[in-house]
Amino acid sequence: MSREDSSPLQGYLTHLENGELAYQYSPAAGRPVFYPRVACPYTGSEDLEWRVSSGRGVVYSTTTVHPPGGDPYNVSLIDCREGFRMMSRVDGIPSADIRIGMEVELRIIPPSGEEPAMPVFVPVEG
Repeated sequence: MSREDSSPLQGYLTHLENGELAYQYSPAAGRPVFYPRVACPYTGSEDLEWRVSSGRGVVYSTTTVHPPGGDPYNVSLIDCREGFRMMSRVDGIPSADIRIGMEVELRIIPPSGEEPAMPVFVPVEG
């Protein structure tokens, strides 16, 4: 069994470590599946294919979190071009400047210590 086949989470993390945002696709449902899982939530089929996202999308929603004693940060929902939505954050600009509909592209923060690689997004230039 390959490392990618050991679990859906491990497959996802392996792709991130390789610089790719992966998602699953359900041929039975004809649609993407994200967050990766063992069976399609639409049909129950276990026949899921791994695909690699272009890493492009738009901000669907965003909010700024103000933790006590810490710096504010944003939590954003990103609609990826491939048809799935994921929770992440938008880096590179102040949270107040993030706008719904803003075009963004993937950046992967490399693994550090016990922390796995993490997908974040940055605004598309222009």
